[in-house]
Amino acid sequence: MTQPVCIVWFRQDLRVVDNPALQAAVDHGTIIPVYIFDTSLDEEDSPGGASRWWLHHSLSALNKRLNSHLQFYSGDPKTLLPELVDKYGASAVFWNRCYEPAAIERDKIIKHDLREKDCLVASFNASLLWEPMSIRKQDGGVYRVFTPYYRKGCLQAPAPRYPAGAPERITYTDAKANSGPSQHTLEAADLLPDISWDSEFPAHWTPGEDGASDKLSVFIKQAAKGYKTQRDIPSASGTSRLSPHLHFGEISPNQVWYALLSAFDDQGSSDLDCFLSELGWREFSYYLLFHFPDITHQNFNKQFDKFRWRNDQDDFTAWCQGNTGIPIVDAGMRELWQTGYVHNRVRMVVGSFLVKNLLTDWRKGERWFWDCLVDADRASNAASWQWVAGSGADAAPYFRIFNPVLQGEKFDKQGDYVKRYCPELANLPNKYLHKPWEAPQDVLKKAGITLGKDYPKPIADLKQSRKRALDAFADTKDN
Repeated sequence: MTQPVCIVWFRQDLRVVDNPALQAAVDHGTIIPVYIFDTSLDEEDSPGGASRWWLHHSLSALNKRLNSHLQFYSGDPKTLLPELVDKYGASAVFWNRCYEPAAIERDKIIKHDLREKDCLVASFNASLLWEPMSIRKQDGGVYRVFTPYYRKGCLQAPAPRYPAGAPERITYTDAKANSGPSQHTLEAADLLPDISWDSEFPAHWTPGEDGASDKLSVFIKQAAKGYKTQRDIPSASGTSRLSPHLHFGEISPNQVWYALLSAFDDQGSSDLDCFLSELGWREFSYYLLFHFPDITHQNFNKQFDKFRWRNDQDDFTAWCQGNTGIPIVDAGMRELWQTGYVHNRVRMVVGSFLVKNLLTDWRKGERWFWDCLVDADRASNAASWQWVAGSGADAAPYFRIFNPVLQGEKFDKQGDYVKRYCPELANLPNKYLHKPWEAPQDVLKKAGITLGKDYPKPIADLKQSRKRALDAFADTKDN
C-alpha cells in the first residue's frame, strides 16, 4: 500500500530532535522536507546579514541530518507550497508555528488555500515553553509586566512539555533534488555576505543542531553553577550563548529547560532560577509581540511619541563603528562587528548610551542589531531595545541611565574585555582604562596613546548628556 506523501516545511525549527512537525509527518507517511527562503517579506522582517550567514550554515547542517533530502526554495511560500503539493501529490503539509505578525498572517492564508485543495494542514508549537495565547491574567487580561507574567502566569500554568527524541526512522519520498518550481541549491540562495566581514564568525560559532547541543553541554558543565553572578562579567564564559541556536530552532527551549532542571540537585538554586527566568524573558518578548505586534516599530509607552530625538548621524556612525571614545561601549560594538554577538550586560550599556547619552531613536539601534547579530530575533530585539529606552512594557525607568564608566569598572575590573576589543588601550593603567580622557598626558604618552588619534575623544560628556536626556524626558510630560 502506498504511503501518503507529507511535506514538512522547516522554518525556525532547524533540527531533528524534539521537532513536533517532523515527528507528525513521519508518523503520517513519507516526507519531503522543504525550506523556503521567503522573499515576500518586507525588509523589516527579512533576515539581516549576520542572520543570513548563520542560516546558510544551519541549513547545511540540517541537510546533513536529513541525509541530503532537504529541498531549498526561494520565493513566496503562499505560491510555492500549493505548487509543491500539486507537483508531488502531497496529501498533508506540516510545520511548526512562528509568532511574528507577518508570519502569522502568511500562515493563515496558506492554511486556508491548502485546505481548499483538501490537503491536511497541521501546525505545532516547537519554539516556546508557553504559547502566548495560553497565558492570561485571572481576569482574562494580558500581562504587561514580566514578573507577574512569569511567576503567576507561566509558572502556575501546566509545565512545559517534555522534549521528544529524534524520529526512530524517516522515510523520504522519492523527489529529485533539483526538481520542483523555483527551486535552488542552498548556495544559489546567496545567503552569505559579499564581503568577508564574517571571517571571524566560525571561530566563535558552530551553527546547527550539534553546535547547539555542544553549547548546552559546555554551559552546564562549566558555567551554570555560578550563572547568577558570572553572567554579568563580559570577559568570563558565564553565559550559555544559546540565543542564536534557540532563535533558529536548532535546539528547543524545552530541551534547555529540562536539561538545566536535571543538572541541579538543588531545585531552589538561585543560579537555576536566574537562568530559567532568562528563558522566561524570551517567552515574555514573544508574548508581547503576539499581543502587541506594533512593538517592533512603535513605542509601547505612547508618551515617548512626544520625545524629541537628536538622531545625529555622525554620533550614530561612531557608535556603530565602536569609535565613541567610551571604552566599554566601543568594546561592545566591536565585539558585535567581529563576532555577531554582544554580551548581555554590555548590550544594556551600549543601548543606554545610544538612546540616552546620544538621544538617538531606539529604532535605529534595533535596526543595526537586526543586521549585525547572529541571534537577531524580532521579539527579543524589539522588547529589549524598548526596555533600555524606557518606552517598553516593564521597561527600565527612563531616568535609569547606565554610566558606562561605572559599568566598566564594576564588571570589567581588570579591563580584560576592553583590552580584547580595544587593544590600543591595553597599556593604560586600570585606573584610567574605562575613562582615558582623565589620564594625565604623561600616562597617555607612556601607554602610546594620543586621544583623537590612537583612540577617539569621547563624543559625549557623560554628565552633561545625562542631564540633557532627563530634560528631554521631562519635556514629554509637560507637552
